[in-house]
Amino acid sequence: MKIEISADKRTLQGKGASRRLRGSGKVPAIIYGGEQEPQSIEMDHNDLFHKLKLEAFHASILSLSIEGKKEQVLLRDIQMHPFKHQVLHVDFQRVDKNQKIHMKVPLHFINAENSPGVKTSGGIVTHILTEVDISCLPDALPEFISVDLIELTAGHTLHLSDLVLPNGVEIVALTKGDNSAVATIVIPRSVLSDEAAGEEAGAEKK
Repeated sequence: MKIEISADKRTLQGKGASRRLRGSGKVPAIIYGGEQEPQSIEMDHNDLFHKLKLEAFHASILSLSIEGKKEQVLLRDIQMHPFKHQVLHVDFQRVDKNQKIHMKVPLHFINAENSPGVKTSGGIVTHILTEVDISCLPDALPEFISVDLIELTAGHTLHLSDLVLPNGVEIVALTKGDNSAVATIVIPRSVLSDEAAGEEAGAEKK
């Protein structure tokens, strides 16, 4: 998914200027990184607010147009109002296509209902991780990583090393020797109790 956003250059600085900007339906933001100087920008609040609801907006290379000039950026930080549905400030980082980036991407779990642990044993899938920190060149950045649970049995755990990654993508934790658990299947007590009761009833009939 290619996501495009637009902004205007921001000349006035300071808390007072930012407050007036927010009052007019705009969001103060900054774009930094690369060989250029940091650039203060302003964006339409409603457009940005709706785009922030998109999962891909947080884990994709964005095309940011500043008064007609497009740059490839990553969303790096969001400041929200403590209780209002209002974006206070946003940070973007410029992307160099020849330099690797670190990015958190979401995990999408598939085939849980068809796994032996759920289908046969009546287990419940527990998601230990919902996102993972990866390293790759910008062109290789995936919007998400699929986690296939089709072979997961009750009592077993899927780890980072079990994930199938796109070409050119590394999991940062694995490069540091950390093979964290991603998902597991747990049998609820109610199911275990029913099984035990069934076994006792069978034993009494004998």
